[in-house]
Amino acid sequence: MKLRKILIPVLAIALMYSCGSRRDIVYFQDEPMKEGLSLSQPKELIYKTDDILSITIAAEEPESVRPFNLTVPSNNVNDASRLMGQQILQTYLIDYDGNIDFPVLGKIKVAGLTRPQLTALLTERISIYVNNPIVNVRLVNFTITVIGEVNRPGSFTIQDERITLLEALGLANDLTIYGERKDILVIREVDGEKKFAKVDLRSINAINSPVYYLQQNDVIYVAPNNARVRSSTVNQNNFLILSAIGTVTTIVAVILANTDNN
Repeated sequence: MKLRKILIPVLAIALMYSCGSRRDIVYFQDEPMKEGLSLSQPKELIYKTDDILSITIAAEEPESVRPFNLTVPSNNVNDASRLMGQQILQTYLIDYDGNIDFPVLGKIKVAGLTRPQLTALLTERISIYVNNPIVNVRLVNFTITVIGEVNRPGSFTIQDERITLLEALGLANDLTIYGERKDILVIREVDGEKKFAKVDLRSINAINSPVYYLQQNDVIYVAPNNARVRSSTVNQNNFLILSAIGTVTTIVAVILANTDNN
């Protein structure tokens, strides 16, 4: 009987280190979403300071738009592009005041505008010089950063200017088993101020979060769960000891159970 009283707490300790909770690991544990439930919609991208834009102008008469399509000087073009005879178009950095310096038109305030708004603005102003211009604007440095308990942390450049939180975590090869799924932190800069939001990936309502669709320069941080925190204070020898204790405890518990039955 005394041995059993000793084994019970030892077994409990071993189980604490060896068992995890399904609720802490599984995504989207809620009931399936009902038909017609309103989902969060992607917001139109708004250009900000330090964004880099690629702007190309086309028209029926190519020569008429040449002044608006500046190319990068040859000394800034890589060798592969030179060999292929490619011309690299100039990109435009949005400065601290929210402006770009565009050929012929001069300084244009673009920070705070969406792509359709900037396209319409450029089309209107270039139409003074060119008949029926076609304006194509693209953000070339849409970057998000994923850090913390993921399998491949890092910064990722997004080509299509639209990405969800789940897609970003997919780029990072998903959370590790030690990632805290209920408190995914998204850090976003709004009007020069850092804003923070948390998303619980265990809930299907995560897709209704206002930060589910990411914006340029968002940072996603996955905190370690309690198991990771505990393991950081326990060295490899401790794990071996705990494993041995758990094994011995299980064997003794089985023996005692058989003894009681006999």
